[in-house]
Amino acid sequence: MSNKETLLTAMRELFHDKDVTALDRYWAEPYIQHSPNLPNGLDGLRDAVPTLEGFRWNPERVFEDGDFVIAHSRVSGWHPDGDAAIVDIFRFENGRVVEHWDVVQPYVEADRTVSGNPMV
Repeated sequence: MSNKETLLTAMRELFHDKDVTALDRYWAEPYIQHSPNLPNGLDGLRDAVPTLEGFRWNPERVFEDGDFVIAHSRVSGWHPDGDAAIVDIFRFENGRVVEHWDVVQPYVEADRTVSGNPMV
């Protein structure tokens, strides 16, 4: 399975199915977290996932480049102001996620953007 396929499966199992055992299958320690809202290590995700009411990760574009997978997504249930446009960067080692960065901004519907284009 490619890193891209692994990521799509891992995110579905963890965030949509709320199966925290996915962390044991698809992530590895030491897990380096660059998001300002979560600590290093898998325990932060293990604690956060069950509390995410209405969370939906809807990837529009997913790219693989060597050990990195980049996802451009619309996410519900994460940002306090509603949906968010998110770019996640995941680094893989031996087929498992070991590092994560993200850029998060509130989602603006296309009819409210100056360009008229969607954010995702």
